[in-house]
Amino acid sequence: MINLIPMTVRGAEKLLQELKILKTIKRPRIIQAIVEAREHGDLKENAEYHSAREEQSFCEGRIKEIELKLSNSQIIDIKKISNTGRVIFGTTVTILNINSNEIFTYKIVGDDESDFKKNLISINSPISRGLIGKKIGDIENISTPGGNVEYKILKIDHI
Repeated sequence: MINLIPMTVRGAEKLLQELKILKTIKRPRIIQAIVEAREHGDLKENAEYHSAREEQSFCEGRIKEIELKLSNSQIIDIKKISNTGRVIFGTTVTILNINSNEIFTYKIVGDDESDFKKNLISINSPISRGLIGKKIGDIENISTPGGNVEYKILKIDHI
C-alpha cells in the first residue's frame, strides 16, 4: 500500500514551480555546460565536465524526487473541508505554552513545506501530533526535544 504524502495546495504549487524551473531552466543550462566542457577535449582531467555531470546528477535526482512526491501526494485544501472546530492538517493554531506563558501560532503543513522560522510545522512534528484532533480550550502535554510542555489551544483558524 502506498502511503500518501499530505500536502497543502500551496505546498503542491511550490513543488510544481520548482519542478518547472528544474526542467525548463536548470536542466537545459546543465546540458549546455556539458556540451561546452566536452569541447575542451580530454574528459578525464576536465573539471568543468565532471562538475557539470555532478550537477546534472543532483538535478535529475531532485526532479525524480519531486515527481514521486507529487504522484503520491494527497493535496488537502483546508478551505474545502468543513470546520469542525478541531485541529486538523492545514489549520493554523494559536497555543499558549503554560510553563513559559508564551503564545505561538503555527500552521500544520506537510514535511516539504515545514519551515519553523515561518511558523510552518510538519504534520509529523511532536507538537502537531499532540494537537491534531484537539479543540479550543484543550490542554495537551506534549513531549518535545526540550522535555514535556503543556500547551493550551487558544485559537484554531480554518483558512
